[in-house]
Order: sequence, then C-alpha cells, then structure tokens
Amino acid sequence: MQSLTRLLANCTLTLHPQQQRVVAAALQQQQLRTKTKYVEKPKPGAGQQFRRIVHFPEEYTVQPLKITHLAGRDPITGRMVAKGIGGGIKQQYRWIKWVRDGPSEEGATQEERVVELLRDGCRTAKVALVAVGDELKYILATENMREGDILKTSRFIPRIPVRPNEGDAYPLGALPAGTRIHCLEKNPGQPCHLIHAAGTFGTILRKFDDKVVVQLPSKREFAFDRTCMATVGRLSNIEHNKEHVGSAQRMREMGNRPRSGLWKRKEGKHGRKVRRLPPMTTIAPPAAPKEQEIRLTLNL
Repeated sequence: MQSLTRLLANCTLTLHPQQQRVVAAALQQQQLRTKTKYVEKPKPGAGQQFRRIVHFPEEYTVQPLKITHLAGRDPITGRMVAKGIGGGIKQQYRWIKWVRDGPSEEGATQEERVVELLRDGCRTAKVALVAVGDELKYILATENMREGDILKTSRFIPRIPVRPNEGDAYPLGALPAGTRIHCLEKNPGQPCHLIHAAGTFGTILRKFDDKVVVQLPSKREFAFDRTCMATVGRLSNIEHNKEHVGSAQRMREMGNRPRSGLWKRKEGKHGRKVRRLPPMTTIAPPAAPKEQEIRLTLNL
C-alpha cells in the first residue's frame, strides 16, 4: 500500500490549457464562497499615486496629456485606499522634460528661450515653455523668470566657478558655494530630480574631493557627485503654502474629499456628542480665616 501511495505521488497530471483555466476558475469560485477573503490593499504614500493616472505617449510632446482620475481608489481592485481624495476641477497635465542636457566642451553653452509661463493644475510650481532650436519643451519656472529670458545649459565644469543667472543649468561642481538650486539630480544622468515643490530651493554649502554638499529644503545635508546637474534659482509660486482656502467648496474644487459624516451629532458616535453646557456656577468668596483660639489658665 505504501509503495502504491509513493507511486501515485510521483505521477504528474498533465491538463489541457482549457482544462487548466476551468480548474483555476473553480478554485477562484471556491475562494469567493468562503466567509472571509483576504485582499492585500496597497498603502498610500509608498510611491504610488491614487489621485490620477497620466497616459504618457511614446514620444515627448508639449500637448496636454490625458488623465484618468482615481479619486483615491486602487486602479486594479477599485477599492478605496486614500479617503481624502475625490472630486476636483479637471486639470491638464504637461509633461516636464527633467533632463537639462548641454554641451560638455569648454566655453560652449546651449541657449534656451522662455516662450510662455503658465499654471499647471497637477503641480504647485509654475511651468515654463522653452524653445531650443526647433524643439519645444516644458521646465519648472523659477521665482523671477519672465517671458523672453535666455537660459544657458552646460555640462562642463571649469576650474573657476561660473556666475550663473536664474534658470541656468550647470553641474554642481561648476556652481559657487551659497547658490540656490532646484531640480537636482540624485545621481548623474538620473532623470528623477529632487526639489520640485513651489517656493523650495536647496543651497550649496561646501565641496570636498569629488562631492558637493547640498542642504535640501528639509534642512538635511547630502553629498552629491559633482557632475550632477542642477537648475539655479528658487522655484516659482512662493506664496503657495500661505494660500487661504476660504470655503469648503474651494477645498472640494482642489480635489480634497470632505470629512463630513465621520461623527454623529445626536448620539455622539466616535465620542463627539454635542452636549448641553453645564449650568451657571456662582463664584463664592474665599473662606474667612479661622480665628485663633486664646486659652487662659488660672492657677489658684
């Protein structure tokens, strides 16, 4: 009997692909029939955005891109992940070209002209439409950038630091200490930059060996490679964090779901019942001090 069991265990059953699909569907139905079904929900803030999906084409374009609004739901399961997202005015997403590439020869710079400054509803800082030869691209606008400005880009690191203007892009090794920068590369050639939010900037503190120490907006100091590209200046829309919302409708237009309905006013669910104020209390004067007893002793 043991030998027969061992023989059956070594046998493999080969199913047709259609039969395999039928078996998989039956197993899935059996799982759905159970009382509890474990679904692994993604956690918000782990690098995945549950506000919108941007449909990027294969080639770069300056045309506004199409967006699918998620309203805080997982795009695969449809389950609610981030409860504070929903509604909002329809926005247009403009594709930012993060890599600022230029010549690496001494004395040669690439000149770019600012054509237009505009607001992008999908980001806090303003966006600048820049012309380079016969090419158009979007970059993040700086605080004092104006239409018609000429921006310079170079990858050459001279022996003496350059004197850059706002909006110019240079390697960290070419900029003097104390320069305000944004759109900083984490590693040389890596397109995902740091310092994007409106009104933020990093500061070049010092240099040692082949490293450049930069203080980020969080006040933390990091040492980057001297060949990492950075854009000079502070990002635009510096009053963004001081903007007054003013009404619930305005908050809804910004794409934030209201928090109404979390607690009940009458029965006080979640411990927030609106109770009647206690009755008036009369403040009594302080008690009079006790009179000290005087004891007399009579000796006869």
